[in-house]
Amino acid sequence: MEARVYPARVELWQEGECVACHERCYGRRQQILELEHYLGVLERKPGALAGSKPLEQWRRLGRWPACYDRFWEKLIRRYGKPSGTRQMIGLLPLGKAKGYARLQSAVESALALGCGDEAAVRYLMLSEPESPVPQETLEVGWLDRSERSLPVVNEYDQLLAGEVR
Repeated sequence: MEARVYPARVELWQEGECVACHERCYGRRQQILELEHYLGVLERKPGALAGSKPLEQWRRLGRWPACYDRFWEKLIRRYGKPSGTRQMIGLLPLGKAKGYARLQSAVESALALGCGDEAAVRYLMLSEPESPVPQETLEVGWLDRSERSLPVVNEYDQLLAGEVR
């Protein structure tokens, strides 16, 4: 394990990989807590999330938007406090992996759709492309002017009525 100290942050490295990065704290008797680092403990004890210091700091810093609280309340109403809170905790690693702006967008979309389920947010987050793929216009030329008669389905209607010839 190696610690690298920079003017604005402290990083912990193990086997060539950065395993933790913390904002550096210059004040005395102050703490800067990263909610992501407590997720394993919070999954086992979900009741601790509501009053936790890391959550309080995230709220103060604007990293926990109001839509998270609205969605969390919806989860609690649907699944009960422990299970609903576990589901909310289960969404946070997605934010770390795919970006919190994307997680916030997925949560807002789920709320707008009336969804109150972790799986819905996961689906919305993982189904959206990370960046829009530009679509090129295809010139169809003479094909757009072709005329074609509509198919006749009278024989199928006879099958539905039970008539067989």
